Amino acid sequence: MTEWDTERGRLLKSNAGALARTALTNVVREYPHHESHWHLEGVPIRSPKLSHPCFYGSFDWHSCVEMFWVLVRLLRHHHELVPADEIRGLLGEHLTAEALSGEISYFAPEEQRNTQRPYGWSALLELTCEVATWDDPDATRWSAGLHQLSAVFVNRYLDWLPHATYPIRYGVHDNGAFGLSRALPYAEYLADHGDPRLHRLIVETAWRWFGSDRDYPGSWEPSGADFLSPALAEAELISRLMPAAELADWLDAFLPGIAERKPTPLFTPATVTDTSDGQLAHLHGLNLHRAWCWHRIAAALPDQDDRIPAILKSTHAHTHASLAQTAGGAYMVEHFLAYYALLLLG
Repeated sequence: MTEWDTERGRLLKSNAGALARTALTNVVREYPHHESHWHLEGVPIRSPKLSHPCFYGSFDWHSCVEMFWVLVRLLRHHHELVPADEIRGLLGEHLTAEALSGEISYFAPEEQRNTQRPYGWSALLELTCEVATWDDPDATRWSAGLHQLSAVFVNRYLDWLPHATYPIRYGVHDNGAFGLSRALPYAEYLADHGDPRLHRLIVETAWRWFGSDRDYPGSWEPSGADFLSPALAEAELISRLMPAAELADWLDAFLPGIAERKPTPLFTPATVTDTSDGQLAHLHGLNLHRAWCWHRIAAALPDQDDRIPAILKSTHAHTHASLAQTAGGAYMVEHFLAYYALLLLG
């Protein structure tokens, strides 16, 4: 166990309660709310709670789904650190067949085929996978409706990826690498249960989009509203698809200079000047996303790889640059950052 592993466990214990309380508060906070709508003649725009009877809180749909993942993840793996009964009660009130059927009704129409692509799709698949792989009576009940809603997005992925000639590489919601990475565990779950289509397509698409990338311009990061690192999202995805020795070689070509902490911007936490500005506040998410990616990459490399010390130093720096912002601050940060904190810590 590395010093970082020990610190990560300590940080989880000290932050789990605050992450749980943030998520519990946010998933039932209907306003303020942000959502893009198709305006059709004669069809009124309904309130968030009527449009999304399950996932109406936390400022926007995908962040609400992520906060539900935070609650499920904490309850499943760290119940002793959080208000477990309160979390279980809230999940039971929201993850009902009726509420999830209402979500299906919203997303099923053809005009919604691009809505939440791919960020929200993958968030929902990630939540479904967390619940479906949990041996718990309540989770078994919640899974039924989540599987049905996930089927909408699985089919959307199956329709979209064969036509997606080019990846989307910028560091916000449309980023293709992060979407595929989050969808991959549920795709593996489906393959293990007799349906390999999504898994096969994700793997093929990942290699088609990213397999031959070399000399990635990491010095160009970050953009001003990034909450994802395009370079590290891609490297993290590829780390899931190849053995350690092969990953080491691929990373040599993709990001040469890691052992020397180059390119410098990828090793330097982003500065956030105004946490009340929703776009600038994204950069706190970028710091935690980078920390998670570096952590994942270090774990996937051979144990004695000479890049690991530099990677873990960067993981530590990025973690401490933004972890304290996950609770008790501006809603423009708080509505989503707990997800990235728990992705990293737990």
